[in-house]
Parts: sequence; structure tokens; C-alpha cells
Amino acid sequence: MTDDAVVTAKSALRARLLADRRAVPPDVHDAEAAALAEHLERAAGDATTVCAYVPVGSEPGSTAMLTGLARRGARVLLPVVRTEEDGTPRALLWGEYRPENLTTARFGLLEPPEPWLAADALAEADLIVVPAVAVDRRGARLGRGAGFYDRSLQWRRPQIPLVAVVRDAELLDELPAEAHDVPMTHAVTPGLGLVTLG
Repeated sequence: MTDDAVVTAKSALRARLLADRRAVPPDVHDAEAAALAEHLERAAGDATTVCAYVPVGSEPGSTAMLTGLARRGARVLLPVVRTEEDGTPRALLWGEYRPENLTTARFGLLEPPEPWLAADALAEADLIVVPAVAVDRRGARLGRGAGFYDRSLQWRRPQIPLVAVVRDAELLDELPAEAHDVPMTHAVTPGLGLVTLG
């Protein structure tokens, strides 16, 4: 498959999966979010620093994921999205999670206020929780397509788990992938819990 064909296939699949997410009834979303929070809290084990994110809109999960991690005593770092002047995505910055201090940012995201940590703060994480539209059993992740995480994950320590958060139906057998896509080591779904990939 050519690079252009992969990009086209990803775009079509992304559009379909996001439409499916938007059709999930609120009570189902909330029940799945509660299950995801429980699974992630167990998966965190004795992690002292976790890089995670705040699910927004129809994304699986909720802030309960973050609260559960913090309740275990983990320091939770959240991404801060910034671009160059021409709109090119930059590597993610990081800020500490404080539930009462989240602010609305670009793309409808919720972010921590300053002070922020540099992109290489990702190297402090014992667990990295990554948003995904889908993930396959090899570890290929389908994101939103901007490339913020692919630019950022270079700073992780090699042995650190990369956990994609998806609905059960978004764990697929195979996804189109490009050379720059960083593979996930695990997925977490509401029904299956933590799944080892690759």
C-alpha cells in the first residue's frame, strides 16, 4: 500500500469510527468510562508518574481515570498542545493534573494551567496512557491524525508501557500504519481490560 493509500484508508476509517463513537448512548459511555477507570487504576500498579490525558466529547473514559490514578498516589501529567506559527504540531508539553484547575484549550481539549514541563518530561513516566480512535493487535494506533503523540513519544523510556484507551469494538485485527507511527504495547477497553499487543 502506498503512503497516500495508507493516509486515505486511515482517514476513511477514522471518520467511520468517530461517527460510531458519537452514536454511543450517554449511559453506555458512562458505564464504559467507569470500567476504564477501574482497569487503568489496576494497570498503574506502583507507577509514581503517569502521563495521561483528559477524555473530551465522545472519547472513551472520563476524568475518573485521572482521579483513580491520583488516588493511588501517582503524579499525573497531562498534555499541553501547541503548534508552530504555521500550524505544524509541536511535541507535547506537560502539566500536573489538578481537577479544579483544568482550562479549555485548542481543539476543545482540557489542559492544566502553567507552569508547564518540557516535552522531555515524558521520560519521567512509568506509564503512558494515550488517546486513540482505534488500535490493532500488533500495536498500530489510529489517532486523530495531527501527529502530536508521534512527535512526543520519542522521549519515553523504552520499557515503559504505552496504553491506548479504546472501546471494545475499536480493538481491531489490523490497521493501516505508516513508518513513523509509534506502536502501543497495550490497549485498555471497558470489556476486556488491559490487553497486551504485539
